[in-house]
Amino acid sequence: MPHFRGVDNFLSNINVYLLLFNKYLSIFVSQIENQFIMKPGTKLILKILYVLSWIIFVGACIEAGGFIFNGVFTLLYNPVGAKHFWQEVDLSALYYFDHGYFFVETLLMSIVAILKASIFYLIIKMLHDKKLSMSQPFSKEAERFIFKIAYLALMTGLFCIGGVKFAAWFVIQGVKMPDIQYLRLGGGDVWLFMGVVLFVIAQVFKRGIEIQTENELTV
Repeated sequence: MPHFRGVDNFLSNINVYLLLFNKYLSIFVSQIENQFIMKPGTKLILKILYVLSWIIFVGACIEAGGFIFNGVFTLLYNPVGAKHFWQEVDLSALYYFDHGYFFVETLLMSIVAILKASIFYLIIKMLHDKKLSMSQPFSKEAERFIFKIAYLALMTGLFCIGGVKFAAWFVIQGVKMPDIQYLRLGGGDVWLFMGVVLFVIAQVFKRGIEIQTENELTV
């Protein structure tokens, strides 16, 4: 019994600290919002980020569309498409080595491009809808947004690593492959790291929402 009583006291102290953290974080963020959010400079930065997100989103969509179109065109209509697959990327050696492997590699490239476009679509939607409030950092909208980005980042990392592994295996088989950077499959470990970090942040937000709800019910 003393052991369990000590654990209960420890958990109780943790909840108290989290309540205090949530309270002071809300006050701190509110002060930041009052001092900076309404300033023209901050609004300009948000507009710039919004425009940059649109540019990256459009680029990712074009890239995904190029991969899909060229893959279908090469497999169903004309093999010459493999020679100039996308931005002068030469996948003809892989195509003539095995059509199935060519399909898998181009599919992975397309999925990665689609996932990247999806990430920036969510960012654009968040900035456009203005659902996230700095005065209420712990909200369901913030939690869902971070979880979605985390899932997409993890999937992007996994598909990037899968595409790189396939490309390395093709090289071992004697197939001449372009560099990973030209296949747009680099940085898989970075995407995985970002996904894990975002999951941790999402869990903190989830716990903060629970404590905030409990605090509001208590009051």
